[in-house]
Amino acid sequence: MAMTDRSSAGGDPARPLEADSSLSELLSRLTTDVGELVSTQVELAKVEIKDEVAKAKQSAGMLGAGAFMGYLAVILLSFALAWGLTEIVPEGVAFLIVGVLYGVAAAVLLTRGKRQLAEVQAIPQTQASLKEDVQWAREQKS
Repeated sequence: MAMTDRSSAGGDPARPLEADSSLSELLSRLTTDVGELVSTQVELAKVEIKDEVAKAKQSAGMLGAGAFMGYLAVILLSFALAWGLTEIVPEGVAFLIVGVLYGVAAAVLLTRGKRQLAEVQAIPQTQASLKEDVQWAREQKS
């Protein structure tokens, strides 16, 4: 029972090739399989990009809300700390000390935030797989 028609095999790309398949049938099957593989990889890349964008949006929202709440807390605590320090040092020096402390804290937080933002993947993992598939298809054609 010789099956050379792809539709009669149920479209199974894993089915074995028949010995009596012509070169044109084999090239046709290869072209179809590669086309399906590429479109599947493109769809997977789209899904991965959507997931990464959703994660980045959620993280950005949390960072924004946290930054605003932190800003309010810093203002109130800064005044409380500075006025508390006026009992020990002159008023100008107290406010200067508080400003320097918050400047150092801001530098540390900005550095950590930048490092975390760099971990967001802008290029999906599928890209490497797609390149491998294209290379495999080129080797099959040669």
